[in-house]
Amino acid sequence: MKRRVLGQSDLVVSRLALGTSTWGATTDKEDAAKQIIEFIDAGGNLVDTADIYAGGKSEHILGQLLGTVVPRSSVVLATKAAGVLGAGPPFRHNASRAHLLAALDASLRRLGTDHVDLWQMHAWDPDTPLDETLSAIDTAISSGRVRHAGVSNYSGWQTAKAATSQIKHGQAPLVSIEVEYSLLERGIEREVVPAALDFGIGILPWAPLGRGVLTGKYRGGVPAERENSRFFKWYVGARLFQDRTAGIVESVAAAARETGTSPLAVALAWVRDRPSVVAPVVGARMVEQLRESLQAEDFELPDDVRHQLDEVSAPYVGYPETGI
Repeated sequence: MKRRVLGQSDLVVSRLALGTSTWGATTDKEDAAKQIIEFIDAGGNLVDTADIYAGGKSEHILGQLLGTVVPRSSVVLATKAAGVLGAGPPFRHNASRAHLLAALDASLRRLGTDHVDLWQMHAWDPDTPLDETLSAIDTAISSGRVRHAGVSNYSGWQTAKAATSQIKHGQAPLVSIEVEYSLLERGIEREVVPAALDFGIGILPWAPLGRGVLTGKYRGGVPAERENSRFFKWYVGARLFQDRTAGIVESVAAAARETGTSPLAVALAWVRDRPSVVAPVVGARMVEQLRESLQAEDFELPDDVRHQLDEVSAPYVGYPETGI
């Protein structure tokens, strides 16, 4: 698997990251072990989790696998803090210094390690002064518990403000931002992508397959067992029933037929090679699903097909982004 440098850091990571949000929820330890072995064997190294995934079970399972199933040294380990356990969805956030540092110590215990390679603020907390949040990052890095830090789900102005503050105070730069990004969700191109490019921040897209919709698996309808799922309604929701969504999904399917590959490979290749993107985060309930993403890693999207997809999925961009 090809690798890229993550932002302004010394982390060289695979251009696909393994997401673990299902671990401990719909993915048990046995299948999680199969996933991480397959991922590492394919040349991957960036593994992403968070303290709130499955109420901490994701980190716990990952910690049990590091050093036993795969060497800790083979993994660039990323986790997140600021979410409040058991609070979602919808989620609550707490980016106070006390909460963040306590959450980090709890993450390290669950992960069975003395440090993480990438620690990300899971979301902006409007009730906590930014300087307080950033001081927790500085303490975590200076103490050796964290090598590099990033943010997640920040808007453009929030990203720029945090990055500027780090520079102003001579603190370690933010190296990444993890945000939703796919052919169905291109909102970050208005402000987040320009901020990331300007500050040299690497983008880690979550839900790069449009929360599963871009694979085309719902073109024939939603299975009855999923239709009534609370999580499904929240995670996928009404986006399935939008005319724009249907048009993009059909275009992806047509591109797959034209290039002799799968809709998954087309959607993944498109987002993987966008400006400032370092590694889309791909997750799966079962190892068979992960395998399809890994097999698509070498696929390169032809320029003409990319341009067609750019056009059909183009987000609205107007004033003030376009000036006057």
